[in-house]
Parts: sequence; structure tokens; C-alpha cells
Amino acid sequence: MSTQTLKELSDAGVAIWLDDLSRERLVTGTLAELVRDKHVVGVTTNPSIFQKAITGSEIYDDQIRDLARRRVDVGEALRAITTYDVRWACDVLRPCYDASDGVDGRVSIEVEPSVAHDTERTVAEARALWWLVDRPNMYVKIPGTKEGLPAIAQCLAEGISINVTLIFSLTRYGEVIDAFFEGMERARATGHDLSRIGSVASFFISRVDSEADARLDKLGSEEAKALRGKAAIANAQLAFELYEEKFGSERWRALADAGAKPQRPLWASTSTKDPSYDDTMYVLDLVAPGTVNTMPEATLTALIDHGEFRGDTVRGSYPKAHQVLDELAKLGVEYDDVVQVLEDEGIEKFETAWSELIASVKGELDAK
Repeated sequence: MSTQTLKELSDAGVAIWLDDLSRERLVTGTLAELVRDKHVVGVTTNPSIFQKAITGSEIYDDQIRDLARRRVDVGEALRAITTYDVRWACDVLRPCYDASDGVDGRVSIEVEPSVAHDTERTVAEARALWWLVDRPNMYVKIPGTKEGLPAIAQCLAEGISINVTLIFSLTRYGEVIDAFFEGMERARATGHDLSRIGSVASFFISRVDSEADARLDKLGSEEAKALRGKAAIANAQLAFELYEEKFGSERWRALADAGAKPQRPLWASTSTKDPSYDDTMYVLDLVAPGTVNTMPEATLTALIDHGEFRGDTVRGSYPKAHQVLDELAKLGVEYDDVVQVLEDEGIEKFETAWSELIASVKGELDAK
């Protein structure tokens, strides 16, 4: 096996991030190995990842026992556990952060999903996480809901680096970029060093195909079958078109002149859900400079094993991508409904994972 494909991606300006974190990875040094040997320069987490890590290992037992003895409530216990892992991961990635002048070497942790529709609680949660982890290379993840937009701007204005997550819609993505601009403008006005404030916008990929394909399968026509597996990549390609437009504006140039770095598009949910699809398609079909692709280790391994790098697969694809969305609309696959369903489901899934994680940690605390 060769890491040539990963090197080619990195050389093309694609930042490779791992969509996973556990204390097991930190203790055994496997995260450090991925950084050293596999071109991994960042880490993302979410409630589902933490649930799997904490409930699937005894490595957290000593900390949970101490938290139980201190009679810490489950919410604070969970924050103590997850921020410990993120802080450690930030330290592992710190050399990447320093070497890239603060662009890479980032580790993300999400605000509690239940506050996704509450602007003030989202800001309060983000401030708490920023203080608890206390590392300059951390991102606080805030869902790109309507209520999340002002929270994103406020946190950036305070100098908190933000990963905007659960973006599915092109319209919402445009609003996310505008919130980024607003936050950075406010940060500039209050004297913050813009070069130290980072942000990415996490555009979700595979779930778009899962939802669109399900609707196409119900139609069952040959035209519908021909569009299976095309919606997600087209949607992301058009997101990059919007990125180029927004970050080519005078508004952005004024911020760049003040030291700001772009809010990079991040392709999330890049493991294929349909086994008939190439398991590297959501990486190799979305290659563009200045992007981030966060992937589980299985996708990383697939790229090493059989990934075939084809260069930039995004710029120049815009007419065809527009055509895909037009053809979906003609068949009655309504774009606005698809992306709204996905946003609602995304929040719900993370809330469920968080609730299950709270229940399991509470059980552990009670048992100790």
C-alpha cells in the first residue's frame, strides 16, 4: 500500500482531516502516526464519534470514577471527558498548526446539539468550550441553522474559531459565508488579530445522495436511475462555485488585507453509504485547492489502497453540476425540501447520539 494518493491530494491543496477521535488513539499514539505518516492535518468530532469512543472502551474508567467521587453532574462530566480528549488532540496537532501559520492542525468539538435552535445558549456553550479546551488550534462546531448564524458571527467577533457544521443547502451556505464576513468585520473593529481566527464551513456530502437517491428510487424510471449518486457531488461543486464568487468580492478583499484567512469549504460525511458506489468518490470527485476533506479512517485506507488521483475535479464542473440539479427538479426531486429534511434529520441524529451518550455516562457515574 502507498500513500501516494494522499500526497497528491495534499499537494493539490486538499487538507486531509480525520473524522474520528478517541482516547484510545491518543494513548496508543495512532493519531500521531496518522499525522506523521498519512498526511492527516486535522481532526473532527461529533456526538456520535464521542458516543462510540466512550461507550466502547474502558480507557475512560479512571476519569469517570474520579468524576463520580466528586459528584459531578452528567453534563459537566461529559464536557470534562470530551474536552480532555480534544485538548490532547490539539497538542498532537499543534506542530501542524504552527507550520501552516494557523491554517491546519485544528481539532473540532461541537456545541451540545440540543441548543442548535437557541442563539444565546449556542454562544454561551461555545464560550465555555473555548475556555475549557484553551488551545488556539481548536474549532468550536456550530450547526448552520438559522439560529446558528448570529451565534457564528458573534463567536467569530469575540475571536473564537468556528467550524460551521451540518450545511446542506447552497442558500444556507451563502448565509454562512455572510455570517463569517460579519463576524470577522466585527472582530476587526474591536482590534482582534484576524490572522489567528480560523473557520471552516462543513458541507455534508453523502447524506444528500442518500436522500435524493431514495426519492429517485421511488420514481423508478430510467431517467431517475441515471441520476443516482450525482446529486451530492453536484451540490458540493456548486458550493465551491459560490465560495469562489463570495471570496472574490471586495468585501472579502478588505478582510484579507486586514490579515484574515478564508473560511475554507470542508467536505464532511465523505464515506459512501451505498455499497455500489466507489468508496473514494466523495474525495476524488471533490478535489479543489483550499478545501478540507474530513474522512473516517476506512476512507483514508481506501484512498491508500486503490484511490486514483485525477487532479482538480471541481473547477470547470459547474455547468454540468447545474444541469444535474435542473434534471432532478424536472423529475420532481425538490432541492429545497431535500436539504431542509437533511438539516432537520442531522440535528435530530446528533441530539439522539448526545442523549444516548449522556445516558451511558450517567450509568457509568452511578455505577462508580
